[in-house]
Amino acid sequence: MEIVPTPAGDARVTWHRARGARAVVALGHGAGGGIEARDLQALAAGLPPHGWSVALVEQPWRVAGKKLAPAPKTLDAGWRALWPALARPGLPVVAGGRSAGARVACRTAAELGAVGVLALSFPLHPPGRPEKSREEELRAAARGDMPLLVVQGGRDPFGRPEEFPAGCEPVEVPFGDHGFAVPKSADLTQEAALSVITKAVLGWLEEVPPLRE
Repeated sequence: MEIVPTPAGDARVTWHRARGARAVVALGHGAGGGIEARDLQALAAGLPPHGWSVALVEQPWRVAGKKLAPAPKTLDAGWRALWPALARPGLPVVAGGRSAGARVACRTAAELGAVGVLALSFPLHPPGRPEKSREEELRAAARGDMPLLVVQGGRDPFGRPEEFPAGCEPVEVPFGDHGFAVPKSADLTQEAALSVITKAVLGWLEEVPPLRE
């Protein structure tokens, strides 16, 4: 665990290091929770055995115990300030996160020199408000041939997979909601749903051009 000062306060990075790591996958949390989110924990457990270090990033507002996330500009400032700590191992860094954390990664990846963007449960629009699209943030991440992977629950009210624009087609987690929870009545267990996420991310990492061996 590492405390990193930022203009918005102290951030915290929890490292899950891989032996002989090929890259760092940096993952931020959403506006309604922290790094305990099931998808973030699944990736922290599932990626290191395959050679990918994972850095789970807690934004300053969360470290300070506040319940409400600040404005996007403040979130971006915190992420930018802690980026040198993520890059310090001297490895390529994939920028990512879930929900609000995915938005931060999309907005800042190109300027920070990320080699790819991983967007988990990207909030394409507020629930019931498809006209309030955040499509431009996704397109900003993909600009300049930046590799982008979106993983989305099949029943996510912030944007179902079929709502995403061409070129940003997500990997679907069947029956998953915004937190990738699946109902007990689904033809898919919670463990299997998380396995869909981990397998998709592992497969994608192998195909990111700067990360190929």
